Amino acid sequence: MPVPCKSVDQPGWLRLREQLWPHCSQARHLAQMSEFIASPHKFAQFIEFDREGVPIGFIEAALRTDYVNGTSSSPVAFLEGIYVVPAARRRGVARTLVACVENWAVVAGCTEFASDAHIDNLESHRMHRALGFQETSRVVFFKKALL
Repeated sequence: MPVPCKSVDQPGWLRLREQLWPHCSQARHLAQMSEFIASPHKFAQFIEFDREGVPIGFIEAALRTDYVNGTSSSPVAFLEGIYVVPAARRRGVARTLVACVENWAVVAGCTEFASDAHIDNLESHRMHRALGFQETSRVVFFKKALL
């Protein structure tokens, strides 16, 4: 059963985040983790461990009250990040982690659970579909420098 993260010192949390988001500095990871811990009414995070106590996956979610593409309610539970180490994939770890967030979201009054993935991240698209998510739209963002 996944364990809720109650401290930035939660074993495995930082290491798993660094694997999912390697471009992010350790200081930035720790700052975000501190923010999440300080706002348990807004954020939820869980870690799954194997039988030997080794962290093998984590999930982070937020309650969003701004508009979330494809939804019609507020607040909406939003999957901010999920990662399962390659050796533990396709064994139900992600499904178990998502179920923990779903339970948290229902208690928080949510009726919808949303997520996103980069348009070219086909592995993530497959995972989302396997977990019961339905694609709502595709978008390409643009920008134009003004100065």
